[in-house]
Amino acid sequence: ERERAQFAIVGGATEQRHLTMTDRHFNNNPIDMPLSVLLGKAPKMHRDVASRTAVSSVFDESSIDTDEAAQRLLQLPTIAEKTFLITIGDRSVTGMVSRDQMVGPWQIPVADVAVTTSAFDTYHGEAMSMGERTPIALLDHAASARMAVGEALTNIAASDIGDIKRIKLSANWMAAAGHSGEDAGLYAAVKAVGEELCPALGLTIPVGKDSMSMKTKWQDGDQEKSVTAPLSLVITAFGAVQDVRKTLTPQLMLDKGASQLLLIDISQGQQRLGASCLTQVYSELGDKPADIDTPEALGNFFAAIQKVVSKKRALAYHDRSDGGVFTTLVEMAFAGHCGIDINVPSGSANAWLFNEEAGAVIQVLEKDRAAVDAIFAQYGLVDCVTQIGCVNGDDQIRFSQDGHLILNRERNFYRELWAKTTHEMQKMRDNPECAEQELTTKLDLTDPGLHAMLTFDVNDDVAAPLILKGILPKIAIIREQGVNSHVEMAAAFTRAGFAAIDVHMSDILSGRVTLDSFSGIVACGGFSYGDVLGAGEGWAKSILFNPRASDQFSQFFERPETFSLGVCNGCQMLSNLKSLIPGADFWPHFVTNKSERFEARVAMVEITPSASIFFEGMAGSRIPIAVSHGEGRAELLSENALASLDTNRLVSLRYVDNRGKVTENYPHNPNGSPQGVTGFTSEDGRSMIMMPHPERVFRTVSNSWYPSDWQEDGAWMRMFRNARKFIN
Repeated sequence: ERERAQFAIVGGATEQRHLTMTDRHFNNNPIDMPLSVLLGKAPKMHRDVASRTAVSSVFDESSIDTDEAAQRLLQLPTIAEKTFLITIGDRSVTGMVSRDQMVGPWQIPVADVAVTTSAFDTYHGEAMSMGERTPIALLDHAASARMAVGEALTNIAASDIGDIKRIKLSANWMAAAGHSGEDAGLYAAVKAVGEELCPALGLTIPVGKDSMSMKTKWQDGDQEKSVTAPLSLVITAFGAVQDVRKTLTPQLMLDKGASQLLLIDISQGQQRLGASCLTQVYSELGDKPADIDTPEALGNFFAAIQKVVSKKRALAYHDRSDGGVFTTLVEMAFAGHCGIDINVPSGSANAWLFNEEAGAVIQVLEKDRAAVDAIFAQYGLVDCVTQIGCVNGDDQIRFSQDGHLILNRERNFYRELWAKTTHEMQKMRDNPECAEQELTTKLDLTDPGLHAMLTFDVNDDVAAPLILKGILPKIAIIREQGVNSHVEMAAAFTRAGFAAIDVHMSDILSGRVTLDSFSGIVACGGFSYGDVLGAGEGWAKSILFNPRASDQFSQFFERPETFSLGVCNGCQMLSNLKSLIPGADFWPHFVTNKSERFEARVAMVEITPSASIFFEGMAGSRIPIAVSHGEGRAELLSENALASLDTNRLVSLRYVDNRGKVTENYPHNPNGSPQGVTGFTSEDGRSMIMMPHPERVFRTVSNSWYPSDWQEDGAWMRMFRNARKFIN
């Protein structure tokens, strides 16, 4: 009742193994049978299957122009940038996301592994990665399955897990059962990983699912048509992380000292191209695909990388997968906003650049090279490690072989190609003006990226003296059906010295809870009412049109010793209660983002001088913050209203670009609000509304990017401690 979760009692369990369904309308039992009839021992399924061998010609990569191949690959959807998909999914909710897809100050979607913290007061956590090699199944079902496991492991290796046995796998099998050769292929693939590879690695697959109907037929006039999907295995790897702060990313570093790029090749020099992305972009298949030839090599690779991660001997890491080491390296350059100089060994340059054998590239400091070599020697992998190049600061992507340049392009040339697919998708789906603005931002060579410029000490706990007194003022963490940011909000206020109380709107409407005893209230963000359009406004009307609730909130706002905060959906909600909030007459209404799309990003905001009690001593600071909303554009009644907000110093936050300038350009301003406005305060500073989510990034490790000198507390922790100071 409290959560408004409807339910019905439909029956009960009995010791008698009999199934009965009673229909009270007809006064009969439509179902009345012993369970043995329903769940009797099913006969074993027998299948008569035949193995089929793929017939394909050898792929001759020597005749292909290397530069043309590189350009084709970067536009292949498998490889191309996925921003258009990633930014429409909420990646900061819970406040415990330590590593999302977006990497570095320029937020490039190249992360190998997802990492979350286990709680708000620990660096232990969980990692998740994925692996799949479906095209290889066209040539070798077993190799496809082995490579899926291999990719999941080379991805999750970027996190600090330790022993490979701490990892558990989930297997999602998809096959066209009954299609010629597919049943035998499925058996071969399951045997390869279930009876051979995973047992040899000490891994288990306790969970999974299958879809055995990956073929469809239909009649088109007199013609019968069909589509059959190849055997697919998607492996999801999960592992407990010992320290989320040690997670490596593909971001190359230029400011840590002289460094080297090392290729770790598990295949020890094999360069099989069958069913690779290279063959796909030339409409061919090839003959022999990449494979995991020995489980021992894969296991030793994982163990060695884990030691490198644990001892912090690498600056960057990226696995070799779709598109080969070429894609690996250019994605690392994109994330680092830098160039690279790479030496291609003698032999077939195309085979070396574009083969997709299991492996990875790491960036190590020259002073750490001997220690890294010793680690790989310990696991018998010395012959698998090759120094292939270094980073450069002139934004050139250069690949050389035997003293001759075989690829020489500006980073932005490849960056634009890589962005082209996502850009074209955005133009069709979203506001095309926003898509064009984002592409322009991506290609800005001088973009300084995300940064933090603080006017206060991030490590100064201004609430500490008050917490030591042991007095915990009560704050109501108010939520409505579907709200999902209440736990992290409670955690932030708890750390600041409050007693956070979970208050559902049904508690207030029913009279179970009153606001008399609370020092503060916060309306939380998330998907209230399933995030239907105008959900925040509907939430507000449930208060305005209910005398008991309206009186409760009105009396609370009038009390001079209280404060209130609304974030995201809660921002919408409180903005619609402005008639009850003293000094909030000029607050805006919030409508659909200019991009016409839900936006989940990291944005830069500047804290402007205002009366807000939350931002005392923080004015002038520029800080990255999590954004996650579909209706965040501030709509004001007139230009005079915005001028009045400015005149009365009621604007507390504005979006700025990476150079610190107030902006309306997308995606620096993710919703298109005029003059970048995104946070507002009441005249006395006690009530504030804001669209971004400070509660999701109050810990340093919960930020997608953060300055290296930040410690446990992120910059946004100050606003919660300021609220505690105000109550004192």
